[in-house]
Amino acid sequence: MHGIVTEAADRLVWREVPTVTPGQGEITIKVAAAGVNRADLLQAAGRYPPPPGASEVLGMEVSGTVTELGPGVSEWTVGQPVCALLAGGGYAEYVAVPAAQVMPIPDGVDLVDAAGLPEVACTVWSNLVMTAGLTRGELVLLHGGASGVGSNAIQICKALGARVAVTAGSDAKLELCRELGADIEIAYRDQDFVARIREESDGSGADVILDIMGAVYLDRNIDALATDGRLVVIGMQGGVKGELNLGKLIAKRAKVIGTALRGRPVEGPMGKGAIVQAVVDEVWPMVADGRVKPVIGARLPIQRADEAHRLLSAGEVAGKVLLTVD
Repeated sequence: MHGIVTEAADRLVWREVPTVTPGQGEITIKVAAAGVNRADLLQAAGRYPPPPGASEVLGMEVSGTVTELGPGVSEWTVGQPVCALLAGGGYAEYVAVPAAQVMPIPDGVDLVDAAGLPEVACTVWSNLVMTAGLTRGELVLLHGGASGVGSNAIQICKALGARVAVTAGSDAKLELCRELGADIEIAYRDQDFVARIREESDGSGADVILDIMGAVYLDRNIDALATDGRLVVIGMQGGVKGELNLGKLIAKRAKVIGTALRGRPVEGPMGKGAIVQAVVDEVWPMVADGRVKPVIGARLPIQRADEAHRLLSAGEVAGKVLLTVD
């Protein structure tokens, strides 16, 4: 079969790779499309190795059709259209994945576009709902509101009845956030998000913040939190080391939570299998009735994976970037 081989961070080559076969509890999927994530960019640059035992091939989410069932799998059928959350291996013609990480295609979603849902939906639901406990009426601040995760999070948070604030870097991205349902749009290059959040909340702050920036925003995020607020850090685009004022944290009875999805085990109450099932149960109905939709910024043939990485790295697209496999 063919897959993407990383020769350098900016040189991703489509060529023959070892054929995959499903192991115990796994299925094989013929890939229709793969989603591009910042973790893929980091892995290509040698800064984010895959978890032990995972494929060295890039790609953390796909859509496609089931081609083979491994031992112990009975809940899927050959030929069934599916999408899946992966630890790696998605930039290829075929991928083997634990059956517990496979999801049906939501009603009304195109097979290719479905590749843009698994990673963002699992990230948003596991962090904002299962970890931070976001509830109806709370104010949530989403940094990078026009990103793949952000665009999905806006819609899920609105469906849950939360009030949504976002940061974004251009008028076009702020307009997209507004169209998706954001209540408060903050141009982070020109506006202080702490001041805006305080202004929009009558001084109380955000109940939940989902942060992709890391160190550079740490202190200001604490300032923007409400009493009993929860800051969930899922990215480090702004650095890995920051100073935390414990006095401010304690005074607010706030929580700072760092999480990652890729390295979680399949099993367990917060394992990938449980997260995937929660997404199918809770988010897929939102997709089916139109409250949540995939936001696709670009679709490129998988042979142009290096170009897709440049688009995502430069922030030139809003929503998800997909690689299609012909």
